[in-house]
Amino acid sequence: MSFSELPHTADVRIRARSETLEGIFSDLTDALMQVMYGKFTAIRSETLVVKEVRVSGDDTASLLFNYLSEVLFLTEVGGIVFVRADVRVTGNKLHARLFGEVFDPARHSGGTEVKGISYSGLEVRNDANGYIAEIVFDV
Repeated sequence: MSFSELPHTADVRIRARSETLEGIFSDLTDALMQVMYGKFTAIRSETLVVKEVRVSGDDTASLLFNYLSEVLFLTEVGGIVFVRADVRVTGNKLHARLFGEVFDPARHSGGTEVKGISYSGLEVRNDANGYIAEIVFDV
């Protein structure tokens, strides 16, 4: 997992780095869950929940926005805390398998409510070392 929180006046700004585009999506899933639920231990196999996500976008930034918005929707509506995302990106389409467990206040506390994913400041680029993404979570 390679992400860090950057200064922001009101919300949570995250920068992620990965050798692969799929790694960026996975790392930002982890970042979103950590912001929302704090640090927590691995899921218990008896409580495992798996969800499939398929989204598309006009470009990589909109694909990331659409994906994280869907993850946020699933965690809020379904009450599921995701601990792993296996992501496959093909062009401007994404398929992910999300692994998590049902929210348990005894295990998943200490985070901040995320109201939405922001397009403001959203950037995905690649360089000689791989991919870098910056995104803001509205809190």
